[in-house]
Amino acid sequence: MTQIKWPLLFLAFAAAACMMGVGVAIGEESTIGAVISLIVLVFIMGFGFKLKKKYRENGEL
Repeated sequence: MTQIKWPLLFLAFAAAACMMGVGVAIGEESTIGAVISLIVLVFIMGFGFKLKKKYRENGEL
């Protein structure tokens, strides 16, 4: 049975929320909101990939 990596799960939900934020911002015709959501999405995804690499190097994945 695999164990849930809670930080990775949280980051996945946060990234999905940012993607939804982009859609909502586009729907509301807010370019500033869409750009901010995209920037936050890039940071969250980058941190998630960095954390996953750390887990893999430590043999925890």
